[in-house]
Amino acid sequence: MAWSIRAFDDRDTEAVIALWEEAGLTRPWNDPRRDIQRKLQVQPELFLVAVDDSDDSDGTDGITPRIVGTVMAGYDGHRGWLYYLATAVSHRGRGVARAVVTEAERLLLAMGCPKIQLMVREGNESVLAFYDSLGYERFSVSNTGKRLIVDA
Repeated sequence: MAWSIRAFDDRDTEAVIALWEEAGLTRPWNDPRRDIQRKLQVQPELFLVAVDDSDDSDGTDGITPRIVGTVMAGYDGHRGWLYYLATAVSHRGRGVARAVVTEAERLLLAMGCPKIQLMVREGNESVLAFYDSLGYERFSVSNTGKRLIVDA
């Protein structure tokens, strides 16, 4: 394994946003910087990054280590949620996504979380197949939402 998993650090911000953009996760109506800042206010230990350990940067010299994976998790007391799962194109197929999800599951279970759910955008069959391989089951539900704070 040429990568490790740790909690997000502020110095990771630009690298994480670049990864999310590369993975197609950003949307015009969600400011990724605001999403990060909001997450850091609630259960920041559940915002995980995978770091390329073959990169000699450890952050002590001001150079941020290369972020090759992320997942943002949360627990509301009833269920856990996963968001912003991303893997760098250069590291796909190496188990990074599986490892960050497994670590998020471990942390959620340690909090007493009985179940985890997530949302996958319609038509993203490869991501659904990935979650199928991890034992997640598909549900037929309708999602609704209401924006309380506009990020524009």
